[in-house]
Amino acid sequence: MASPKTAGGPPAFAQGFMSSSPSASGPASSRLLRKEILSYSAPWPVYGLDWSNQPTEREALRLAVGSFIEDGSNKIQVITLQDFAGHDGKDYNPNSMSDWVPLAETSSQQYPVTKIKWEPYKGGHRRSYDLLATTGDYLRLWDLKDDLDNDNISNTIGRRHPPLMRQQLAQKAVLANTKANFCAPLTSFDWNTYDPALIVTSSIDTTCTVWNVETQQAKTQLIAHDKEVYDVTFANNNAHIFASVGADGSVRMFDLRALEHSTIIYETTSSIPGMQPNNPQAAAQPPVPLLRLSFNKLDPNYLSTFHMDSSSVQILDIRVPGIPISELRGHKGAVNCMAWSPANTSEIATGSDDHQVFIWEVNQMRHDRSEDMDQNPHHSKSGSSGGNPKAPVVSSTRVLHEPYRAANVGGEVNQLAWSSASPDWVAVGFGRTVQALRL
Repeated sequence: MASPKTAGGPPAFAQGFMSSSPSASGPASSRLLRKEILSYSAPWPVYGLDWSNQPTEREALRLAVGSFIEDGSNKIQVITLQDFAGHDGKDYNPNSMSDWVPLAETSSQQYPVTKIKWEPYKGGHRRSYDLLATTGDYLRLWDLKDDLDNDNISNTIGRRHPPLMRQQLAQKAVLANTKANFCAPLTSFDWNTYDPALIVTSSIDTTCTVWNVETQQAKTQLIAHDKEVYDVTFANNNAHIFASVGADGSVRMFDLRALEHSTIIYETTSSIPGMQPNNPQAAAQPPVPLLRLSFNKLDPNYLSTFHMDSSSVQILDIRVPGIPISELRGHKGAVNCMAWSPANTSEIATGSDDHQVFIWEVNQMRHDRSEDMDQNPHHSKSGSSGGNPKAPVVSSTRVLHEPYRAANVGGEVNQLAWSSASPDWVAVGFGRTVQALRL
């Protein structure tokens, strides 16, 4: 769909229906899937969010959603489209205010999940259940399987609502790499797409731990940073490489085959307006924490990160440590989340306190960096990659001020997920609302 150009801004997406209003007599699936915004009102504030990785439309259009409640009654839900929750769409309720319904829900948990992910899809034999993982107080594994007792309940004449909770989210394992009764809170984790037996977690105790979820044992644990570790991610389709960020303001990359060494890809410096970098007072300021990072899903040479309380996102090239190759500066509020496109190596989505979801196009960064070098021959080359012919030439950071596309949602965006199985959909979480936005 060609998005209309908004006044003074980038083209908008997720504007309603793809074409003329759907017929009330049409199939439920055609009505819902022609919409450009699919909304869900959760019973609690939303934080954790992730799409299913299964390839079929019915299975791909499921979301795992985690609550953020301070009183110790946190839950996880798996939601699906209304027609997919019933039998062949017969239970679709056209009067419902929500396009999604819950399929399964956990019992109350004391702590909110800091991250939730579905197991990566690798093809082959299809199990009778789906596997999910969460972090919070511990790394927990969950089985999602059919609730046979609920599914066998006979239909009620005249019932308009689909039967809820057709599946169960059962806790499969609690993984803790400690013999004590207390485990330092886990801030994030990632699931290895090349070898789904591996999960890496990050913690406020400065460590990262790599787990084998098949044996439910820790494979290795290392002190990754000087302060709290806030996020960790595997390089896509690589069983060995992962990177992390934390309160010490650094991006560090590790190789499971050589953990005695790590590579610092990027470090923040003090950012006091008007202060020169060589000012002694600036040098005495602590580094700015980095909150999140993400590898490009199609080109592992690139990753993104952002500073705490910052409205910009830095794009890094791991072959050229030290300086971002691009910086995205379009948001008017603090950035909270980001996700690379699973289908286009040059696209990345960002979400912010300014109620905006931006899609950025960064495919010209290599070409523009060469142009920048031609135009700025005085710029230092000290960060070059040591003669690697495939590494780009170091030059000044390319700053982008306007995204490729934009959507204004109804609140501060705290979570964002781009569907790998259905790349036309991006899910966002704000307040008590989850919206799937069609690109």
